[in-house]
Amino acid sequence: MAAIDVAGYVADLKDHSVDHGFHVHDERHFVETYSLRQVWEVDLHPEEGCGGPLDLHLGLEVDPRVLLSFEDAVLALAEDEEPRDEYHFPLTFTWALPPLPNGPDLLRLAIDLAGVGGMELPLEVSAIDSFASATDGPERRLTVVAKHEVSLAKVLAGEELLCEVFDRSLAVSRFLLEAAGRWLG
Repeated sequence: MAAIDVAGYVADLKDHSVDHGFHVHDERHFVETYSLRQVWEVDLHPEEGCGGPLDLHLGLEVDPRVLLSFEDAVLALAEDEEPRDEYHFPLTFTWALPPLPNGPDLLRLAIDLAGVGGMELPLEVSAIDSFASATDGPERRLTVVAKHEVSLAKVLAGEELLCEVFDRSLAVSRFLLEAAGRWLG
């Protein structure tokens, strides 16, 4: 029997995101047949952003070696012992916007978003300028990424609810939704 029900945890994450003001659109589960590495992906956005320009993609990567090592550690524990907090899965939040005719200054945006994400949700801001042809102007696409380590020991204990992380990601989403109107012209 598995120490952690990963599918159940992802379902709890989706429910918890709804409690924090998000609307869930889609879920995908991928399994790499050779290594058995898994990725759970959830597409969501703030409730007020339905039909808007902002996409938020949540991804949980499950490394089978980490999961099996954690299960071995749990099985080796005495009945009253708790597992050490040294096993983690990466959880990635990725925000994306359509091409922006009036794209933001990336440094200014990174500084502004650092205050919104705080220490609980450090953010990486990037943009790609692409040219459809040599005579066309650039088309800027903005991406914001945040990474959080999910503690398997806390998941097992039922303590890994990510309330602060979801609150911060909602604030980032709302910030980007508000600014998208200016950037899209």
